[in-house]
Amino acid sequence: MPITAAAIEAAYDRITPHIRVTPLLQLRKGDLGLPFATSLKLESLQHSGSFKARGAFNALLSQDVPLSGVTAASGGNHGAAVAFAARALDIPARIFVPQIATPAKVARIRAYGAEIEVGGASYAEARRACETWREASGALDIHAYDAEATIVGQGTLALEWEAQTRGLDTLLVAVGGGGLISGIATWFAGKTRVIGVEPEGCRSLSAALAAGGPVDVDVGGIAADSLGARRCGELVYDICRMAVDDVIIVTDNDIRDAQLRLWREAQVVAEPGGAAALAALTSSRYVPQRGERIGILVCGGNADLSALAAPALASVT
Repeated sequence: MPITAAAIEAAYDRITPHIRVTPLLQLRKGDLGLPFATSLKLESLQHSGSFKARGAFNALLSQDVPLSGVTAASGGNHGAAVAFAARALDIPARIFVPQIATPAKVARIRAYGAEIEVGGASYAEARRACETWREASGALDIHAYDAEATIVGQGTLALEWEAQTRGLDTLLVAVGGGGLISGIATWFAGKTRVIGVEPEGCRSLSAALAAGGPVDVDVGGIAADSLGARRCGELVYDICRMAVDDVIIVTDNDIRDAQLRLWREAQVVAEPGGAAALAALTSSRYVPQRGERIGILVCGGNADLSALAAPALASVT
């Protein structure tokens, strides 16, 4: 494996003073309409609203940061995490966002004190604008998913998850660029099955696995702001082809249904990308074997609350 479990352990020691230990929600048979018991890892309650804070803190604490500070390209969650970590460590930050970034996520980045630049229509264009700024300024560029420090930081979630609930057979994890599932799969390699869940409009990992290497894909759908990577990275691909057991595709309707079930029945706020892993179960696109113990990651909670409230009110009236 390109990344080791020992590196993840070292990263966890490094970032522990700065992150939350996020809780598990145990679901009984019948909860959320599922015919079996399962559990949710609520990383949506992490600082800045997603797992991304882990990778951001590890990147800043494990590398030399120049006086020009730090920069990142992001559809929202990664930028918020880098901005949050930079503020905590008193480091200047400039975040490049695409036009598709939701106003709520842009507002969160700004609230954490980072400078914001709109870097084009898509994440790929924002990524190029970020690289241009890095070359001009010398700032430390923290990649959202295809960098060792980022992946190792995200892998600390797996270490924590295993300590909280041992004996799981299968984990369902949403995939965007693949940094999160790469870190989780590294930690659980040889111990627990790790299955990726991609929206139908964001298939960078499944396309890479089918092609034998990273390829460009079209990006769209309700989870594009958090899972909309046009191309998974080389490091991500190298890890996932060895350690990820399968990738399941879910539709936007599947994701929306899972998101609303979480809100209405469990009072858990999840953005579309954060609900994608659950959607694999609630849509029956993944059907567990009898007795199979499943863990589901709710990876992000930066949702548009009005979008959650409106359907709920409509159902009441």
